[in-house]
Amino acid sequence: MIKLIDLQLFPSIDYIKEFINCPNIIIEACESMQKRSFRNRYVISGANGLIGLTVPIVGGREKKQFYKDVKIDYSENWQLRHWKTLQSSYNKSPYFEHYAPALQSFFSAEEDFLFLFNYKILDWITKTLKINTLITLYDNNNKNINIESNIINKFLPNVPLNPDYVWKPKYPQVFEDRFGFLPNLSILDMLFCVGPNSLSLLKNNC
Repeated sequence: MIKLIDLQLFPSIDYIKEFINCPNIIIEACESMQKRSFRNRYVISGANGLIGLTVPIVGGREKKQFYKDVKIDYSENWQLRHWKTLQSSYNKSPYFEHYAPALQSFFSAEEDFLFLFNYKILDWITKTLKINTLITLYDNNNKNINIESNIINKFLPNVPLNPDYVWKPKYPQVFEDRFGFLPNLSILDMLFCVGPNSLSLLKNNC
């Protein structure tokens, strides 16, 4: 199976599940920047419920441009805000300190382009989870690839889950006693809560 998918920022768990048992994932590199997507936002859980974190882009969402050409806006200190939010939300989780040193590097260096920033994050996530899927960029140089499944924009913000769909895998969450289990957060939530057991959970629940 060869899947074509968009590139998310700190992807959702359902997004990462698409990589499990799939030998080839193709990342679309020549698409236009999509509004209201997970390309520059991700969702975690905090003490007061769901938290949406957004990376600002130069020109804002209304500027039409190719995703690979979108630049990150550093005029506001979003990196510090994101990192402090992650710390306050997960500093009591079992594995936050384990992943914090590597993760913090994404919030200290200034990567110019959003696409490259997200690609480096995805590379870190797949290596951390020990996912062996081959990831290839889909651009004008390899348009002859035989795509078997196009799942671009399959996962979008503010799209409720089907009430008949039983989401899995469930795992202990930091604030589960307050809000109950919150499904399909950023993969960071699972990493911080169950650490090295994340891959086996994903494999058993795809």
